[in-house]
Amino acid sequence: MSTFVTLSTGQKMPVVGLGTWKSAPGQVKQAVLAALDCGYRHIDCAAAYSNEREVGEALALRVGPGRALQREEVFVTSKLWNTKHEPEDVEEACRTSLAHLGLTYLDLYLMHWPMAFEPGKELMPRREDGSICYSDTHYRHTWAAMEGLLDKGLVKAIGLSNFNARQTDDIIGMARHKPVVNQVECHPYLSQAALLSHCRSVAVCVTAYSPLGSGDRPWASPDEPSLLEDPRLGAIAQRYHKTLAQVVLRTWRCLTSP
Repeated sequence: MSTFVTLSTGQKMPVVGLGTWKSAPGQVKQAVLAALDCGYRHIDCAAAYSNEREVGEALALRVGPGRALQREEVFVTSKLWNTKHEPEDVEEACRTSLAHLGLTYLDLYLMHWPMAFEPGKELMPRREDGSICYSDTHYRHTWAAMEGLLDKGLVKAIGLSNFNARQTDDIIGMARHKPVVNQVECHPYLSQAALLSHCRSVAVCVTAYSPLGSGDRPWASPDEPSLLEDPRLGAIAQRYHKTLAQVVLRTWRCLTSP
């Protein structure tokens, strides 16, 4: 089984990546170092994770001239947050992530969600009643600004995150540079079969986050069963002398292979 997937741009994206969501300050640097040292070549970041500076410190120790890895050997993804959807804010947001990561370009830059929040310093701007302050900026306008990042060489490819099939088609229908990836939550308890099939039909690669069923994600219900304790998957793992996590990840890779 290949360790890379070829994107529509021709780029080789490593199949397995280290996600940095919820990596605590003081810990994410060591996590990235350990990942690179044991063979990971795909690091998934986002401005909203508020830890890109520390990820950058780790990259600086392992990647670049005189280091163990050359820049082209490591695939780095980051994401545009919802408060930066105004077209005039997109380039600055990308450059900020690049500065924090200590990079001159990103291999992949995703629109984190298909909705815009009111611009400002707060990640989750809220009204007094606790509701989110949304903006009227449409993701199509944000996408057009992201295409400019490609034109300037700040990113090698652009894509989507948390988009459904209709929204994905909406972007494809107006794009000069089509999205190469749609990153969504996907695991045996949320198989996303229809979305996987649709994205494959339009040459958009699907990347799974929480592939092991992250139980502490904000939208998980308190009584939701743990994927890594599922007796059916446990029986399969035992039969093949693998860990349950290996079974889950192998299943996901088979589902997404052409």
